[in-house]
Amino acid sequence: MIENLKVFLDSKVAQFNRPEFIKNDPVSIPHLFTKRQDIEIMGFWAAILAWGQRVTIINKCKELITLMDGAPYDFIINHEEPDLKKLLHFKHRTFNDIDTLYFISFFRYHYSQYESLEDAFIPLNSPIVGSEESNRKQILHYTGGGNLVIETYLNHFRNYFFSLPDFPHRTKKHVSSPSQKSTCKRLNMFLRWMVRNDNCGVDFGIWNEIKPADLIMPCDLHVDRVARKLKLITRKQTDWQTAIELTERLREFDPVDPVKYDFALFGLGIEEHF
Repeated sequence: MIENLKVFLDSKVAQFNRPEFIKNDPVSIPHLFTKRQDIEIMGFWAAILAWGQRVTIINKCKELITLMDGAPYDFIINHEEPDLKKLLHFKHRTFNDIDTLYFISFFRYHYSQYESLEDAFIPLNSPIVGSEESNRKQILHYTGGGNLVIETYLNHFRNYFFSLPDFPHRTKKHVSSPSQKSTCKRLNMFLRWMVRNDNCGVDFGIWNEIKPADLIMPCDLHVDRVARKLKLITRKQTDWQTAIELTERLREFDPVDPVKYDFALFGLGIEEHF
């Protein structure tokens, strides 16, 4: 039974993990760019805005790119105060101009010190603003393996993201973490895009410190529904532990790259209405 399911899911990965998948998916947004930082910035933004109709998500991301003069990294690093005025009416569902301006502030702060957004997820790479080095290492140091790698990274990222002075409290709802028991679907999807490198043309594979084997499944409504139908999830609620349970099951099929099955489960759910 397990072997049959693996064969079935592998066939669906092959079916959906191809460039034809890109155009109707938010991953198409970072694919508009070649510069590493542009890919990271708009990949992150596309993932965070990824709720609702996919067409709407893609259109809102393109609107945001236009507001940043078609060059997000350059705009973020070099903008002056008056340049921000045109962003004051940007909105997607509950994400508004206050959130937009804080994202820009964070990116400007981070990229003034680091070449890659990957450093924002690694506890010993990116200090939390205002924290003491010794306390930070004691709290965030990690020596184990498995699911705790990404759990530690995601918890650190949220703390670091909101460590700038006077961050707007309302913006915290847009960046989740395992400490809140969230599935962290959007951030796990973003990590999949940046980390997986299988030369199939969908995921970018431009990050090296985080490994594909450590990634956690992006557990959205379609993935959750299909996974339960295939009896890959037994947990009643859908939370961080559910994402862990699903990933552990998928590691039985491929311990090196379990999250590749996101293509299969999501494709079955949204393309084939499985």
